[in-house]
Amino acid sequence: MAASRYRGLRVLVAGAGVSGRSAAEALLAVGAEVTVTDGSADRLAALASLEAQGAQLVPGLDAPPQGTDLVVTSPGWRPEAPLPAAAAAAEVEVIGEVELAWWLDQEKPEGPSTWLAVTGTNGKTTTVSMLESILRAHGEDVVACGNVGLPVVDAVRAGHRVLAVELSSFQLHWQQALRPKAAAVLNLADDHLDWHGSLETYGEAKAKIFAGNEVAVFNADDEWSTRLVAAAQARHVAFTLGDPADGQLGVAGERLVDRAFGDDEVLAQLSEVRPAGPHNVANALAAASLARAHGVSPEAVAEGLRTFEPGAHRSVVVAESAGVSYVDDSKATNPHAADAALRAHDSVVWIAGGLLKGAEVDDLVRANAGRLATVVLIGRDRGEFTAALGRHASDVPVHEVAAGDDAGMLEAVRLAHGSARPGSVVLLAPAAASMDMFTDYAHRGRAFADAVRAVLSETPAATQRGG
Repeated sequence: MAASRYRGLRVLVAGAGVSGRSAAEALLAVGAEVTVTDGSADRLAALASLEAQGAQLVPGLDAPPQGTDLVVTSPGWRPEAPLPAAAAAAEVEVIGEVELAWWLDQEKPEGPSTWLAVTGTNGKTTTVSMLESILRAHGEDVVACGNVGLPVVDAVRAGHRVLAVELSSFQLHWQQALRPKAAAVLNLADDHLDWHGSLETYGEAKAKIFAGNEVAVFNADDEWSTRLVAAAQARHVAFTLGDPADGQLGVAGERLVDRAFGDDEVLAQLSEVRPAGPHNVANALAAASLARAHGVSPEAVAEGLRTFEPGAHRSVVVAESAGVSYVDDSKATNPHAADAALRAHDSVVWIAGGLLKGAEVDDLVRANAGRLATVVLIGRDRGEFTAALGRHASDVPVHEVAAGDDAGMLEAVRLAHGSARPGSVVLLAPAAASMDMFTDYAHRGRAFADAVRAVLSETPAATQRGG
């Protein structure tokens, strides 16, 4: 990268989190003059090693320093936040870490990697993880990166030849040049409306993933996914949970079949998709669509899905006792995801609540009222759940937990355990974000699993699993 476009540029990295650190390290490596700012002195202090490499660490900047050529922002910073807004007013270009990764990838002497990208309100992490498993079964040097955890800059610098990239709407908002070989929009539902302002603006950010693709993959069963693909100047390939038409992937009998890249090619048995549930079948079809766009064989698709290991906090059974299963789906951070989790079961003791971020839960409660045995509510916005349950499921017993953090989760699990009957499922599918009570959804999921084990510790019939 000796001739990097960033050599000598004065770059401000806004945000000292994981992606900010990776961006700063990559920019220093190609000869940029780097300043890092963050509102947290502790996060900046954790980057002290970068000072030895020439970076300046400056807390709390609300505007780029005089002479700044470029701002690389962390995805959580809203465009109207003081620093990005000041940069725009000063006509300083603002990009995200993923855009930086794209340009650094183009500069690699061995040539750029192949990018296969996924976005959507729900299912992104599962889909890119399935895609990674399929591509490895095909013998590719691949890594899942982006919003899944590993910054894309780090994946590019590591030299992986294929990138399975999960992209959030925040990341896509800052994109300009990104051109994945193939990309998929899984679905779209109310989420992050507090950040984007409206569902339409949220959709516009998601649609950026379809810029310049060879293949644009969309969900024929999802209205917004179908709408967003319409403007894509690429080959359109749909997936569906129904019998696929020509040009689609879908489900025929008990098999996943390809009628887009093959002539009724069997890709896998329905029973081989894990975790079970229609939403994960859709995720598997989306992953298979992207893999087939890259030339992966049907045999590799089948092997990749068979060997796929589901991620934590996504419909994970943490324990079984006296005919009751305890399921952690803490990753269900919005109503759309919680709906998929609830629909996988017939009788549910539902633990829900948290930060709704502008989303509504009436449709969720209305659609699932018949499968709710009891509801236990936690978190700041539990009152909105209570109101919706009163309107659409007034006969369902509801318990509210005011305590926060792990103590609140323990109380919630105790109430759920006391309400559960053989054949039912105690399901943590909050339909809301976690930050009012926990560090993140993973912390919430761990708290649930710990609480389940504590409550069942005196129950000899319990069969507890890793969680």
